[in-house]
Amino acid sequence: MELWTLTVSSPRRSASFAQAAEAAGWDGMLVVDSQNLAGDSYVALAMASTTTTRLGLGTGVTNSVTRHPAVSACAIASIQRLSGGRAVLGIGRGDSALAHLGRSPAGVRSFERYVRVLQAYLAGEAVPFSDLRFHEELAPPIAELGLADTPSESRIGWIADGDAPKVPVEVAATGPRVIGIGARHAERVMFTVGAELERLQWGIETARAARSEAGLDPDGVRFGAYVNLACHPNIDTARQMVRGGITTFARFSVMHGDVSGPVSDDARAVLEALHSTYDMRKHTRADSRQAQELTPEFMDRFAIVGPPEHCIERLRSLEGLGIDKVIVSGIGVGGGRPEANVSSQLMQNEVLPVFS
Repeated sequence: MELWTLTVSSPRRSASFAQAAEAAGWDGMLVVDSQNLAGDSYVALAMASTTTTRLGLGTGVTNSVTRHPAVSACAIASIQRLSGGRAVLGIGRGDSALAHLGRSPAGVRSFERYVRVLQAYLAGEAVPFSDLRFHEELAPPIAELGLADTPSESRIGWIADGDAPKVPVEVAATGPRVIGIGARHAERVMFTVGAELERLQWGIETARAARSEAGLDPDGVRFGAYVNLACHPNIDTARQMVRGGITTFARFSVMHGDVSGPVSDDARAVLEALHSTYDMRKHTRADSRQAQELTPEFMDRFAIVGPPEHCIERLRSLEGLGIDKVIVSGIGVGGGRPEANVSSQLMQNEVLPVFS
């Protein structure tokens, strides 16, 4: 099972962060794509590729609204070429990137169409103009220019040149419809449902069923998970380290008011309270109103918090379900607060070697 770390998009810090992550033993690094809150993700990934040789690099996650699919494909394919084949494109319906534009997550149907077109671009295939209808509709048709000849379809020709493999697409998913989109169109479904085995098992069964209904091999897609994790001998300290991050990921399970996936009555009450109190202006912050709605019991189930042996046991249980990639949110690679440095060192010295 691969363990990747998640960080913000920082053009100034990304190179050193990636170098430290590779030295620590992480398999990869994803950067958040949220234009109003951090720097450009592809600039950060390009910088990170210059200081690493084996570290996987990708978005965690981009969305289907702020960039045209041709632009997203071109950007991540450039990282793939620059890094020697280490790139991955993580994509979801959007959260903070859209909230700061006054918008909610993209509709499910438009998201599926975007992923389908994106995959065609990444495979070097032609996309009929009639299949686009994204941002390019803001401009009039090229036929109005009266040129002697014009393109008849859309294709990123240079992607097929060279020997870099196709960039894999990973769909971050919580609800059944988006899980189905990932299962049908992506190389991997990345569940954002927490670390509880029952919820992850539900996600896997939902994905396999979606592939079967589409006439596809149910074994033809891989599974991963985004997990809030803090490795620390003091459980209260560990909980506090991931409290803000949990609010972000847990809210996905109640994004539109209805809870997705199996939950206990107590967990449902926490999720519903989280939905009604969420303040996007304090997104990911442990001192936010929404963070105070989290109970210790909820955090212990939804996240992985505790000493190294506990973290290893919980991660092993995910691996046993068939999860082959975990994106860890909550641990940096040093240089932060004392408790974060302790967590980083425990992860580096005791947890990562187990899964290497």
